[in-house]
Amino acid sequence: MSNKKASMPEQWAQNQKAAKATQVAFDLDEKFQYSIRKAALDAGVSPSDQIRSILGLSVTKRPKRPRLTVSLNADDYRLLAEKYGLDPDSQLEIKKRVLDDLIHFGDDNS
Repeated sequence: MSNKKASMPEQWAQNQKAAKATQVAFDLDEKFQYSIRKAALDAGVSPSDQIRSILGLSVTKRPKRPRLTVSLNADDYRLLAEKYGLDPDSQLEIKKRVLDDLIHFGDDNS
C-alpha cells in the first residue's frame, strides 16, 4: 500500500497543518480591541494577522477577496423583503439590495 501522506497534494497538506492549529481568544478591554482592529483595518489585514504581526509571528498573505459577512435568518429575510418590497424567497435580489445599501453607506461615510 502506498504512503498516503507522501501522495497528498501540497494544498491538502497545508490545510491539514492549519486544522491542527488552536485558536486562542483574548478578553481585552474595549479600547485595546479597538486599537488592534483599527491598526488591522489601516494595514488592510485581519485582526488575527495584526495580532500575529504584533507578536512577531509570520503572517499569511492577504486574502484575494476580503469580505464582510452577516448571518441572516428567515426573520431577517422577511424584514428585508418588506423593506425592499420583495418576496422573502427572493434572497438573491435581497442580497443585491443589501449590497447597494452597504455601498451607499460607504460612499456617505468616506
